[in-house]
Amino acid sequence: MSIPSSRAIWDIAWPIMLSLAAQSVINITDTAFLGRVGEIELGASAIGGLLYTTLFMVGFGFSTGVQILIARRNGEKNFLAIGRIFDNSFYFLGLTSLIIIWGVYNFGPALLKPHISSPAVFEASSKFLIYRIFGLFFASSCLLFRSFYTGITFTKYLSMSSLLMAGINVILAYALIFGKWGLPPLGIEGAAIASVISEACALIFFIFITRKNKILSQYSLFQWVKPDLAIIKSTLGISGFVMLQYVLSLGSWFVFFMFIEKMGERSLAVSNIIRSLYLVLMIPGWAFCSVVSTLVSRFLGEKRPDLVMPVILKIITFSAITMGLILAIAALFPRIIISVFTNDPSLIEATVPSYYIILGALFLFAIMSILFNGVLGTANTNFALGIEAITLFVYLSFAWLIAVRLQLKIEYVWTSEFIYSTLTGLLSLWYLKKGNWRMKII
Repeated sequence: MSIPSSRAIWDIAWPIMLSLAAQSVINITDTAFLGRVGEIELGASAIGGLLYTTLFMVGFGFSTGVQILIARRNGEKNFLAIGRIFDNSFYFLGLTSLIIIWGVYNFGPALLKPHISSPAVFEASSKFLIYRIFGLFFASSCLLFRSFYTGITFTKYLSMSSLLMAGINVILAYALIFGKWGLPPLGIEGAAIASVISEACALIFFIFITRKNKILSQYSLFQWVKPDLAIIKSTLGISGFVMLQYVLSLGSWFVFFMFIEKMGERSLAVSNIIRSLYLVLMIPGWAFCSVVSTLVSRFLGEKRPDLVMPVILKIITFSAITMGLILAIAALFPRIIISVFTNDPSLIEATVPSYYIILGALFLFAIMSILFNGVLGTANTNFALGIEAITLFVYLSFAWLIAVRLQLKIEYVWTSEFIYSTLTGLLSLWYLKKGNWRMKII
């Protein structure tokens, strides 16, 4: 197999973009609707949502490892192994998510309380989290399906599930937050309930469409044999480091927002808008990250390590051009785009400086993250965890200095993202040039 053409890369990437967009639509919808309820609800959904997302990263990290394994087995043409990996991963993710749900439901508010200085923000964040956590089982299961379809480079169903989940979430969030069509106005709790229902519907779609497609029968999914601890252990050998990496990454963003919360409710509201914009605008970049880790693992499965660096460089170019165009357009209409998330003129103006900072950071991240996901694709996930740990220590130290010690404006705090992207990219590039990854067997 030669390096995929730009068309082939795009055909794999765009359904992944839509899949990622669906999860972002949930965040956008919460931010846009709750921004019209009040600044307290807007800030509280950021904190509650970040803690949920940090826990969600347990499943995301595990499923990323599953995707790497499935891509490797797909390159080896070992299709039966893919089904065994999928089924055993479902057992693991299902049990893990249920344990987390139980823990957060009983102890979540106690975890939040020491870190939030505003009583109003604490109460609203706790309400959001208690309802939102029930979506973890459905969301984790959907991640597993996404890993399967991305790993075999058959991604068209991802876009269908995305449209379904996003559409249901927007309609239900509008109805439940504001009390439309005879439903009670639930505010921040309504946002969480709508998200849970939309994720459940997406999972039902995945199960139905996967069982219906006869072409997928060669992978022997849904055999529901006795759990194979050896397969789960080998999967964790790859996924465990990725899980820790993503939990550290999102956990650091939670700490980052705790720094900002101490700057006041306005800074927190600004940062929630910036967070939502970041998650939306980075969707194409994350899709290309998923593509590069899949193709790198597939080429290694085909015993073609010589194609790894060329495909990474090609996807970097693709990502840079795509993100450059998107960010250039976004730079022209800052207030219009920000107004999607709030109708408060003073909050819009307060957000504009941070908006421009994050546009520059996103372009850099779109390049450097491709290098990092190339490292993930080699299955040297322990080294990737080391890169993340070093980078996050420097990142949080810088953010603490700017936000807490020096107490500078919120836009200066967001320059931390440049530190993160630069250090991640440089360490990843060093490893890809010097590291012994070409003959790793998984």
